[in-house]
Amino acid sequence: MNRIMSVASGLFVSLSLSLCAYAQNISIATGGTGGVYYPMGGGMAAVLSKHVPGMQATAEVTGGSVDNLKLVATGKTYIGFSMTDAGQDAYRGEDKFKGNKVPLKTLMVLYPNRMHVVSIEGKGINKMGDLKGKRVSTGSPGSATEVMAFRLIEAAGLDKDKDMKRERLGAAESVNAIKDGKIDAFFWVGGLPTAAVTDLANTPGTKIKMVDHAEVVAAMNKKYGNLYVEDVIPKDVYRGMDTDNKQATVMNILVAHETMDEKTAYNIVKTIFDKRDDLIAVHKEATNFKLSNQTNAATPIPFHPGAIKYFAEKGIKLN
Repeated sequence: MNRIMSVASGLFVSLSLSLCAYAQNISIATGGTGGVYYPMGGGMAAVLSKHVPGMQATAEVTGGSVDNLKLVATGKTYIGFSMTDAGQDAYRGEDKFKGNKVPLKTLMVLYPNRMHVVSIEGKGINKMGDLKGKRVSTGSPGSATEVMAFRLIEAAGLDKDKDMKRERLGAAESVNAIKDGKIDAFFWVGGLPTAAVTDLANTPGTKIKMVDHAEVVAAMNKKYGNLYVEDVIPKDVYRGMDTDNKQATVMNILVAHETMDEKTAYNIVKTIFDKRDDLIAVHKEATNFKLSNQTNAATPIPFHPGAIKYFAEKGIKLN
């Protein structure tokens, strides 16, 4: 009897150790609660936890792309959302990552991020030059909104430090500040629609003003590479818009540390594409998760071997 119990106990311990070794915890670095990264990351965490055997994924609130890239840099089990401009800086060790290159790989190209330059009627802001002398939020610390906002302000011929009183707020905080009269305008780079901007547009007695800036895209690309495109936010996206907003767009990517094993990367990418409909139910920007967007030209960071394997199965050749 004792021998049987000993064998059974040994089998239990062996099975437990096997399961522990197989269990895999993944953290998804997203962004603030007022944007698209966080709910989208939550949706990804749910499908990965449900459909990848042994994987438990959770979405973390962060400051945004720059924070996410720094978390991935730790080499811990992180995957992160990033805009391509911040990702390129991290990969090359430039700007906020000067002297600290991050060994990144692209898992997949996600969806386009639109730059919103937002004000409200009564603030006297109708064009980029009108930001001079105003109280402006340029995005939270650790966000790619801040990276792109600085580049846009520079391309528009303004000085971010001398020409405006600058705050560093996320989307939700910026909306609250503009409602309270503490700022006059804010920058935000996100998918459509962004919940916080929708909230501002739907506020009674408030008429949203979206500032055109597509004319400076060429100057931004000349200095930083072909990362940005001229685009529009259609006037039916946010209540109160009179015309389409002519703006600058940058792509989002999902990244991992280069040391992530091939099988894990493959399973993450495959599951996201297999369960895309579940993610569309979370946020409609997931409709832009397209195989046709997975090209070397779409991201400045090389694709992960696990991602390359999955896309090759779908007839897409990457290197």
